[in-house]
Amino acid sequence: MSSNQNNKSEKRPSFFKVLLSNLFGGKQKLSIYEEAQIQSPLKTIVKTFSENKVAMSALAIWLLIFIAVVIGPLFNPVDLAYSETSQINIDPGFDMLSVPKALQGNIKKISVGPTFSVGLSNDGELYVWGKTKVTNANDIKNIPDGFGKIADIAAGYDHVIALTEEGKIVGWGNDRQKQATPPPILDSTTNIKAIYAGYQCSVAVTDDGQTIFFGNDRNNDYTEFHKYQFQIDKVALTSDAVIGLTFDGQVVYLGTQQASYVNMPENMGKVVDIAASASTVAAVNDAGQVFVWGNVSEDKGEGKIPEFEGKVVKLGAGRYHYVALTDQGKIVTWGSNSLKQSEIPSVVSSVEAKDIFVGFYQNYVLTPSDEVKAFGHKGYLMGTDELGRDMFNRLLNGGRMTMTIGAVAVIISTIIGVVIGAVSGYFGGKIDMFFQRVSEMISSLPFLPFAMILSALIGNSMTGNQKIFLIMVILGVLSWPGLQRLVRAQVLSVREQEYVTAARAVGINRFTIVFKHILPNVVSIIIVSATLSFGTSMLTEASLSYLGFGVQAPQPTWGNMLFGSNNSIVIQNYWWRWVFASIALGICVICINLIGEGLRDAIDPKSQER
Repeated sequence: MSSNQNNKSEKRPSFFKVLLSNLFGGKQKLSIYEEAQIQSPLKTIVKTFSENKVAMSALAIWLLIFIAVVIGPLFNPVDLAYSETSQINIDPGFDMLSVPKALQGNIKKISVGPTFSVGLSNDGELYVWGKTKVTNANDIKNIPDGFGKIADIAAGYDHVIALTEEGKIVGWGNDRQKQATPPPILDSTTNIKAIYAGYQCSVAVTDDGQTIFFGNDRNNDYTEFHKYQFQIDKVALTSDAVIGLTFDGQVVYLGTQQASYVNMPENMGKVVDIAASASTVAAVNDAGQVFVWGNVSEDKGEGKIPEFEGKVVKLGAGRYHYVALTDQGKIVTWGSNSLKQSEIPSVVSSVEAKDIFVGFYQNYVLTPSDEVKAFGHKGYLMGTDELGRDMFNRLLNGGRMTMTIGAVAVIISTIIGVVIGAVSGYFGGKIDMFFQRVSEMISSLPFLPFAMILSALIGNSMTGNQKIFLIMVILGVLSWPGLQRLVRAQVLSVREQEYVTAARAVGINRFTIVFKHILPNVVSIIIVSATLSFGTSMLTEASLSYLGFGVQAPQPTWGNMLFGSNNSIVIQNYWWRWVFASIALGICVICINLIGEGLRDAIDPKSQER
């Protein structure tokens, strides 16, 4: 007898031996029965799932995406009202501040456009960097040949003009409003002192104070018959007006309309420099005091001049911000900081500044050794859309919305499917007949067209948030029949088992039997179905939004981001507007499906060999 027991103990490993082997990386493979003896079913499922490399890889990728779209918007929230016409359809990249090495130590001037910069060296050579393609047919980097050395440059909204050493003006870029084509009067003018470029316009100022305007005079309030002709020392261009500074230090308006720029501060004294943002004007007098007026926005902060030491000797203006250079060689900034254009990094604040070059969202500081320090907006990780909105920002916030809609829809459909399937399977009879006919009716509806009709009929009178809630409800209410069939089938298979019969025998309430005793034994199929339905709901929401019947812009989702790219021009020319959203949605759904398949294999021991 003892001999037989010894033989059995040799054939069958002890509990502790098996447990230690599994805990500390033993390679011994156990049968399902041996495994069930030493660990719970949940641990067996987790262990089996963790050994599935494909499912674990999918889970890791999905968790990274999930964490990014949940945490990312907390640090980078979306502004639904944001739009910026100067940043439309910019391709991905961070090269807007990439000053060419050849300019370092040999720089004369830098002029800044919305997404590009033009540099002029001391020997008259031109350099262009940044996002230089202003239209499909015009690229700022295509500088015309044959005009020799350059004495001055000016970058506008979508064009550049240059002044040669012979006193001639040449231009390139977008020339639809003739903003890059000098008028005939400039052909005989050789005493040009300075040139300026703005939105669809350019201005030349001569040594004797004459201003010559060319370009769109309908958008820009300017008249060549202004009373300050032959008195102008320099000018500043807003997005719709021309401001002048006379030889005697007086700021004047060179237009005819009673715009806000006419309401200049009193007692400014003798002004030594002026600058203009898109809708405001700033001036500094000979005492170093700064004044700002125009369409001053409280949100942009252009009128909130900070305190600083010393006095300002030069002003520079961007799209919605100002940069000042003090007599102590320090830089002061104020105004909007939406693209970090007003944020001075330590590498700039720690050096002495000799000169500044400012425009739109880029700033350049020239040190006494002629080294250029740049700060401001570098570019976009995933480009911008048709309204100048950051695609990466919208991808993060859109992912959170898409996943939220998918998750809520799955919760709704799971609750309905589980309740109806469990009740129908357990009670049977007329109850089962009724619920199955209702399920068949809903299943027979063409899902996507019906959801589009409901969204169009009910959603037109709703707000944006109400429409989002409606999409969640529609997806949840129309997608439960499949799950209820699975639950019903599982309940039918277990309702006659001994533990259910015993529960009925002791008088336990029937609903308690269904939801407390039977459902926990079929929860595995519910988990797998809900996981797979999550990816399906995300795809359905994306399809509805892509077709224009889902969540409406400006609230981003991955679906309506693709809807905004639904034309051949965008697909051919602006690939980043649809590629990144497509990749994110595709990877996320594929990972969810792989996780669901891994759960199915782990929960059902018969689906794989152990």
